[in-house]
Amino acid sequence: MTTRVESFLNDQCAQRPDGFAMSDGTGVEWTWRDLHEASDAAADCLSGHGVQPGDRVVILCENCTAAVAFLFGAWRVGAIAVPVNARQSASELARILDHAAPSVTVLTTAVSPDAIAHADRLGATATTGKYGTVHLAKTHASNPEDDIRIAVLLYTTGTTGVPKGVMLSHENLRFGGMASAHLREMTCKDVIYGVLPITHVFGLASIVTAASYTGAAIRFEARFSAAKLYAALGRGVTLLSAVPQMHALLMQYTAEQGFARLGSKDLRYVSSGAAPLDPAWKRKAEAFYGVPLQNGYGMTETTAGVSITKNPLGSPDISVGPPLPGVEVRIDESVPGGGHGMGEVLTRGPHVMLGYFRNPSETERALDAGGWMHTGDLGKFDDTGHLHILGRSKELIIHGGFNVYPPEVEAAINEHPQVVQSAVVGRMKAGDEEVLAFVQVSENCDLTADDLAAFLRDRLTGYKRPAVIVIGTQLPAAPTGKILKHKLLDAFAAQLS
Repeated sequence: MTTRVESFLNDQCAQRPDGFAMSDGTGVEWTWRDLHEASDAAADCLSGHGVQPGDRVVILCENCTAAVAFLFGAWRVGAIAVPVNARQSASELARILDHAAPSVTVLTTAVSPDAIAHADRLGATATTGKYGTVHLAKTHASNPEDDIRIAVLLYTTGTTGVPKGVMLSHENLRFGGMASAHLREMTCKDVIYGVLPITHVFGLASIVTAASYTGAAIRFEARFSAAKLYAALGRGVTLLSAVPQMHALLMQYTAEQGFARLGSKDLRYVSSGAAPLDPAWKRKAEAFYGVPLQNGYGMTETTAGVSITKNPLGSPDISVGPPLPGVEVRIDESVPGGGHGMGEVLTRGPHVMLGYFRNPSETERALDAGGWMHTGDLGKFDDTGHLHILGRSKELIIHGGFNVYPPEVEAAINEHPQVVQSAVVGRMKAGDEEVLAFVQVSENCDLTADDLAAFLRDRLTGYKRPAVIVIGTQLPAAPTGKILKHKLLDAFAAQLS
């Protein structure tokens, strides 16, 4: 019998029913008993709307307590939760709804103006309960999946731009949450700042699941604000996981207040993910926080975690650390560009996904017969057994902590009638990756970058929109016509600021 994620919540409710569990920007503050009751109410709500075991339930949300209640509520009825960021555009959401075919879509309209707009489009109606007020829409007929192991579908986009639902099991989430908790030495006395989206694997596994396992509290924020983070770090937050851009904005805000260092008496753990660490920036961040800055590596398909550092303050290590306990990692040097210890990172263990939802061909491409996940990332081990990630062969861009998949952005750009073709790449700038779009048009075309930016505004959510759009009549290409993405930055250097 599969041990399910909701058992963590049951344990916390039994052990510390009156302990502080979570709060959000609406003023809600829940104990573990409150969360347990809210998830029961969410389960009753879903059942009342016809949700059956194995059905998918889309939770279209930004970070809040209600979203967590419906996560656990979906699991309580045996359904598969599909957390989706409410900041997705209407067309992006439509592709996910078509693929996942959820019987019900829940929208956290109390914290998200984007969820309100989606609720209007979907004809959703309001419902109120112990979980607060949300909107629900009946989006598809019941069509249960038989595999009872599946806890969530988390959507990424494949090389074709078609969304892929990563199937993570209850075992995956439990392992990811427990591994995160143990490495951070989390206890029920910790308070986590929850600004990383719970619709992404890190926020879901390493924050929500880890907190449910340990009894640590979460202070949710729907959207990042340096001022709010600064205030929270002065009011008892002990664990902060963020991306480099968030750290940089906090340091800038603190300096504007007249302080060079944060000076928090409670903060004991800080991590930076989703981008490589620069040694100078790492030293600056550690001087600011006064605690070590940890770094790690993972992906949606590996329940976030593959490896993580556990370094002392001042360590020069900029690796992503050794593999997690119970996780296997090896380097396949046979790939193009491999050799001398460098190659594709392969990983195996209880963190690896079940596969892609109703997509056996993509699953077979990612998972081999031996259970190894082919990450598509290039890496190597150093002499201490720490893993170093050298590049992303899958061309994934991570902007502001969000995954941006170039084929999806390119598909939106190519919808414009004056666009011949396009190529999207990432570029590191100020500790974050920005999205660059290179667009080919015909001779004498009058399309401007501003025109195209306006065209994309309703087609792509904010973090996917290109920061820079370069328009030209020719892109560097191979004899076959394939765009040579690695030559774009040099070819258009004069037009990039």
